[in-house]
Amino acid sequence: MAPITLQRFVQELEKLKQETDAGTLQSQDYDGRLARILRELRERGLDADRAATTAALADAVKRGIITAPVGAHLTARLGLS
Repeated sequence: MAPITLQRFVQELEKLKQETDAGTLQSQDYDGRLARILRELRERGLDADRAATTAALADAVKRGIITAPVGAHLTARLGLS
């Protein structure tokens, strides 16, 4: 399988945010979907370097797509810290 693009990764995070804001995704479902995204990243890899991924996560926090704690969690889980 081909690695996941950084753009797709951010789009998945945006989709989670939109569904949470719309009330169609509960917090326990958010956690499960986020875990699925991370599992898929571990299996397939990410087609971006460390600097680009770190910058994308920082931008996602800045734009409110993810919270700072989620950003820190993703940074740690992806081995970027």
